[in-house]
Amino acid sequence: MMDRRGWGLRLVTLGALLALGGCQTWLSGRLVDDARCADVSAEIYFQPDSADLGPDAQQLIQAAADQAQGCSVTRVDVLGLADAPGSSSTNLTLSQARAEAVTAALAAARLPAAQFHIQAAGDAGAVTQDGQAQPMRRRVDIVLRLAVSG
Repeated sequence: MMDRRGWGLRLVTLGALLALGGCQTWLSGRLVDDARCADVSAEIYFQPDSADLGPDAQQLIQAAADQAQGCSVTRVDVLGLADAPGSSSTNLTLSQARAEAVTAALAAARLPAAQFHIQAAGDAGAVTQDGQAQPMRRRVDIVLRLAVSG
C-alpha cells in the first residue's frame, strides 16, 4: 500500500473520463474510443529537500511509460513543485531538479518519442491566501498526452 506521507505515489488514469473525450479513431464508419490511448497522469512524490527517485517512483514512471506503448505521445507535461519552507530560489532549484529527474527517468523507461514541456514552479502556490501551507507539494506532476498511432 502506498503512503502519501512518505514516498506515496499515485497514478491517475483518465480512462474513466473517456466518455468526455479520450483518444478516438474511425472504425467501420463509426467513431470509437480507444481506451489504451487515454491520457495518463501521475504524481511522483519526493522526500523533503530531495530530488532522488526511489524504487516506488521508478515503478510508477515505468508503468506510465508502459501504458503509452503502442500510442503516439503527442506531448509530455512535467511540472516540478516544492513545499513552502526554505527560500524561494532554493525551492525553484529543487523543483527544477525534480522535474529533470522525472524527465530522465521517463526517457530511460523507453517512453515513445515525444515533445517534453518541462516547468518548475518552486514554492509558487505553496501557501493559500489565508497563510496555510498546501499539503504534499514535494512532487512532480506528469501528464502523457496520448493519441492512437497511425
